[in-house]
This record gives sequence, structure tokens and C-alpha cells, in this order.
Amino acid sequence: MTDQHTLEGQTLRGRGRVVDYSNFVKLPHTVFALPFCLVGAILASYDTPVRGTDVVWILLAFTSARFSAMGFNRIVDRVFDAQNPRTRGREIPSGKLTPTEAAAAVSISSVVFLVSAGALNRVCLLLAPFALLWVFFYSYTKRFTSWSHLVLGVALAIAPVGAYLAVAGRWSEPRTALLALAGAVLCWVAGFDILYSLQDEEFDREQRLHSVPAALGARGAIFVSRLLHFGSLLCFIASATLFGGAGPVFYVGVGVIALMLTYEQSLVRADDLSRIDAAFFTINGAISVLFFLMVLGERLLS
Repeated sequence: MTDQHTLEGQTLRGRGRVVDYSNFVKLPHTVFALPFCLVGAILASYDTPVRGTDVVWILLAFTSARFSAMGFNRIVDRVFDAQNPRTRGREIPSGKLTPTEAAAAVSISSVVFLVSAGALNRVCLLLAPFALLWVFFYSYTKRFTSWSHLVLGVALAIAPVGAYLAVAGRWSEPRTALLALAGAVLCWVAGFDILYSLQDEEFDREQRLHSVPAALGARGAIFVSRLLHFGSLLCFIASATLFGGAGPVFYVGVGVIALMLTYEQSLVRADDLSRIDAAFFTINGAISVLFFLMVLGERLLS
């Protein structure tokens, strides 16, 4: 029975369809990408006014895309999840949701995403199917490459880029500005996903799944994670320089991210993974929210 297993971190307790579907897509993890999604919209607002309807459609598009991505991943990985002690309590392996119910929910959320993208502008509508295919593609990558973490990073980096395009309707000027912001999110996400994957190092090897920890071991994986987080900081600094509207508070935000990433890395050691949850959820959630608040505050004061 599911109750015999320890719940994963960031899992809502209780029963009911709302709780089941929320846990199915790890609703608390929304805190990672949503604030950075909104940062993209804020940066676009320096050149293009943001309408209230834009914000509504952006939130709906983000929420539905994330539901589709997480739900699809749970469907594709349900056999592996059932064998992994850490994940066998998830909704499909535990029987709380059937694969058919999960597939129906993912189909509905995918349609909502495409409709939301179309309501924003033509550029978003044209790019939406490719974004959806990319986040679905991620679910298969652990079967053939150790660098699935980077694919996940790209998937989350789509969020700020999409929000920027939703408001501006075009790419940034200079073009490298938006690429720098996407690169920052990509490296940040890939770095903390590698740390989180340390928990499944042995399981991945047993099942012949690919990941950086399975390929390089814990010490090598932590080193790669630190390199990615350093690269993330460089990209954040580049984006602050390239976006014309970004001012001193943006740079302060980057400084805060640097301190928090340093602390995050200090929590995880090759011989001690006991603080993975704190490093993965608490620190990264705080990074995302604090940075968003700083960028928003600077925009409101400008």
C-alpha cells in the first residue's frame, strides 16, 4: 500500500482528486519556473505595455504547459517509478490515478496550452507546438543520454522566453539578451536537477537509465553541478548587462542568487545527501521568488 512508503518531498498530504492531481504534477514545484516566467514578461514591459489579459493568458499557458509536461513524464516513467522505492508512492504506481485518467488530463491541459498561446499572439501560437514537443521529448532522454538534465533546463528556460514573446510579440534587442536569460535558467535548472538525481544514482545504474550521477558518480556529478551554477551566474550577469531596462536592483538580485547557490552547493556532499530536499526545493524556490520580487520592484520604481 502507498501509505507504507515515505512520501516524497514537496508532496501534499491528504486525499481527494484535487490533492491527487496536484501531487501528480508536483504542484509545489511551480515555484521554480513561474517567477522566472514572469521575469520575462517584466523585462518585455520596458518596451511594450503589459495588459491584464496578457498576464492571465501567460499564467494559464504556463500552468497548462507545466501540467502537460509533468503529467506526460509520470505516464512515460510509470514502470520505473513503480520499481523505485523513492517514487513508488506516486499517483499512477500507487493506483490513485489510472494511466487513462492521467492521459486524459494531459490531453486537456495540452489543448488549454495551445489555446492560451493562440490568445496571446501569432508568434506564441506558432512556437507553442514545438515547446510542447520539447517538454514531452525530455521524458525519454534518460533512456539514451546522461545529459537529460540539460534538456530539462531548456524546457524550463522556455518559460521566460515565452512570457517575453507573449508581451513583446518579437525577440529581444539585442538578440543575445533573451538568450542570456534563457541560458541562466537552463544552467540553474540543470545544476540543481543533477543534485536531485544523486538520490537515484544506484537505481539508474541498475535500470540502465542515464544521468550525470550514474555516469560520473556523486563527486563528479557535484562538480558538474557547480560548473553549471557558475555558468548560470555568468549568464545572469550577461542578461543584466544586455537588457536595457535592467538596473542596479537586477545586479543585486544576481548577487543574492550567487550567495544562495553557494549555500545550496554547501548542503550537498558526496557522502551526505540528507539535505537534498533543502538544497533542491527550499533554496531554489527562494532564489526564484526573491529574484522575481527584485526585478518587479525595480520595474515598479522605474
